[in-house]
Amino acid sequence: MFDIKENLKKLPDSPGVYIHKDRLGQVIYVGKAISLKNRVRQYFQSPKNMDAKVRAMVGHIAEFEYISCATEMEAFILECNLIKQYRPKYNILLRDDKTYPYIKVTVSEEWPRLVKTRIVKKDGDKYFGPYSDVGSVNQMVDLLNEIYHLKRCSAVKFKSGHRPCLNYHIGACGGICNGSANHEDYMKRIDLVLDYLKGRSKNIESYLKDKMNQASEELNYEDAARYRDYLASAKSLHETQRVVLNSGKDMDVVLAVGDENIVTFFVREGKLIGRETYTMDSPDSSPADRVSEFIRQHYGQMTDGPGELLLEEEPGADKEMLGQYLAGLWNHNVDIHVPMRGEKKAVLDLALRDAQVMREGIKEREESKRERREKLAADVKGILEEAGYNAELKEEYRMEAYDISNTNGVDSVGGMVVFEGLKKDRKSYRRFKIKSVDGPDDYSSMKEVIYRRFKRMEEGDAGFATMPDALLIDGGRGHIAAVLEVLSAMKIKVPVLGMVKDDHHRTRGLVYMTGEDFHEVDLKTRPMLFKYMGTVQEEVHRFSIDYHRGLRDKGKLTSVLDEVEGIGPVKRNALLAHFGSIEKMKKATPGELMEVPGITEKNALAIIKRLS
Repeated sequence: MFDIKENLKKLPDSPGVYIHKDRLGQVIYVGKAISLKNRVRQYFQSPKNMDAKVRAMVGHIAEFEYISCATEMEAFILECNLIKQYRPKYNILLRDDKTYPYIKVTVSEEWPRLVKTRIVKKDGDKYFGPYSDVGSVNQMVDLLNEIYHLKRCSAVKFKSGHRPCLNYHIGACGGICNGSANHEDYMKRIDLVLDYLKGRSKNIESYLKDKMNQASEELNYEDAARYRDYLASAKSLHETQRVVLNSGKDMDVVLAVGDENIVTFFVREGKLIGRETYTMDSPDSSPADRVSEFIRQHYGQMTDGPGELLLEEEPGADKEMLGQYLAGLWNHNVDIHVPMRGEKKAVLDLALRDAQVMREGIKEREESKRERREKLAADVKGILEEAGYNAELKEEYRMEAYDISNTNGVDSVGGMVVFEGLKKDRKSYRRFKIKSVDGPDDYSSMKEVIYRRFKRMEEGDAGFATMPDALLIDGGRGHIAAVLEVLSAMKIKVPVLGMVKDDHHRTRGLVYMTGEDFHEVDLKTRPMLFKYMGTVQEEVHRFSIDYHRGLRDKGKLTSVLDEVEGIGPVKRNALLAHFGSIEKMKKATPGELMEVPGITEKNALAIIKRLS
């Protein structure tokens, strides 16, 4: 079990990002700190001075993890990315996902421009960022435009005789609109801009220092101050980089972390600029073999890469062959080796220190995850035994959850989601378009779904071959009875539990049937099971609604009214809007049907005949 007090002692007094998780391991909050040690401890002190939201969150924290950063800005950017990735419950989330700005180079245009944006699209352009300092981004866009005389206007094509704007007349633009600019020279300047944005900032910083000193010597203090601000912005955008090499080479450090993770650290022009973690499915393989296979698969799909790969130990495969393989792909030499001394060994040691923190965190998280799985399996087993089932659950037991979704009078659809222990098994999700039921009849629809699911299993369909350890039905007693009726007829024995909700539409408990009697288990006394069942119920509900909405948007959902001659979409919708459901329509007289705009006596009689 994760020991919060013990792990608080291990927190470093350095910038970073912390991640709070609940009992199921789900991320509920991501935050940044100048000092991880001081900030994270505050959550576990006296709650007197906390606001209600923070107190509520702290009550759900079962564990935390952290990522150390070199600077506060690096923590800023990492926090932004993690919030986008996890969308935690207790973070403030922007609906349009617009956060930190990017710098965009419109390389898809004949004459590329440099612009600030908060939206990243797959449009062929190059994006750099995100950056936490919006002011620095604005200044750097202005600076690069000024230094390299880049195109400012958004127009792509210009008519003959177009009059240049003010930027041309003051020498800030080469005159693209009137044909004065040289395209080859312009693209060379764009390449310099791209080099800077990729992290090669030495040239532009030297240029700015020279301009600042020159202006100062000429007593032009206004320009000197402007160049000083530009220089500060240039450094600010690259503050996350840590200088580690004097040689200025590009290289990657590739390390095995834990039993299945690979972490790569990127060094560009002598600067450690970032890291990335990858997961490999490699049971029982050695770290060296895992690194070799990662190099072959990951770097083998890249069109270019660094000239050196630094490793902690010799790769499992022939490193000479790996180097020749990458050299053939990238058209330059690739040296794969374990540094033993000097500045490259210092780079490796720096990466190893970071990786060691990651190893310890991974080990603790795996242990915590294992304990959660065991505790949850015990809770599920206990419920099934209460319901009279002989539960012999394996660690990754299979739970299948079902839900029905419909709109009044429109054909129902069913959804089946699968959980293997704590994990969603999305490849096993299935959808059913109800075929035998007219109108919103959830019980009959559920019967059809369950029958079709197990009929497919009997027929040898590989997609339905695995017998579940239990069925979870989104519904109460009526749904349970309907499902048990089908299973009994098919002579199939599998536990069936109903997931019931409270007045606020949140999971309240589980219902099961023994003999002729129904029993309900209050999940609020079992917090881990309560959270788990809520997650399952929300997932199957979402999956079913998404399927129904998708079919409706594509026009593939039909109504029994579509089978009535003379009733088209307009009349059908008017009838549904007036009566609310097919069931109410069945009870209507011809006169009541004719009260709906557009419905004639002939239509009314045809509807009654079809619905009777």
